[in-house]
Amino acid sequence: MKLNTPNKLTIARMIITPIYLAVILWEGLPHRFLIATLIFSVAAITDAIDGKLARKNGEITNFGKLLDPIADKVLTTSALLALMEMGLCNIWIVMIVLTREFAIASIRMIAASNGTVIPANIWGKLKTVSQMTFTIVIMLLCEVDYIINDVLYSNCLEKLPAWLTLSNVSNGLLWITAVLTVISGIIYIKDSKNSIDYSK
Repeated sequence: MKLNTPNKLTIARMIITPIYLAVILWEGLPHRFLIATLIFSVAAITDAIDGKLARKNGEITNFGKLLDPIADKVLTTSALLALMEMGLCNIWIVMIVLTREFAIASIRMIAASNGTVIPANIWGKLKTVSQMTFTIVIMLLCEVDYIINDVLYSNCLEKLPAWLTLSNVSNGLLWITAVLTVISGIIYIKDSKNSIDYSK
């Protein structure tokens, strides 16, 4: 099978993901958060480009419709797991996101078996964009924290209010994503009723 450019970009995003994960979890790597941010940003850009190219050049395929959301989930879920490993993401956020992703993936598979491809809705895209954006913000905050505490050996962060910690800020942003995840999942299931007979 010959892949078009949008699908190649989607596959590239899946290949970039483990590289990103290895970098952000490499504790001995100087400025790992900045490097991870750059890698993650490249992957996120491919998500924006592949869809636009597919629509502009008339290269929308069923393969792309199925693979693009999977590539997004691989990238964003990896980021959540990395942040959870670092104590910056509540496990309930991960549970909510993964439950939604497994549920929607199952619906996609059922629809595909019936010859129907259900594309992502605007709420799903909004959820993905917010998760990618917040992940980048959190990693940049981690880099600032690293520079202040590890490079400059400054105690200026201790002057901030006790509640304004990196963990609280990170979890606050990710809870917004979790809410959007639930909303997008409910809407997706509602819309899928037009394509799937759940009584069978």
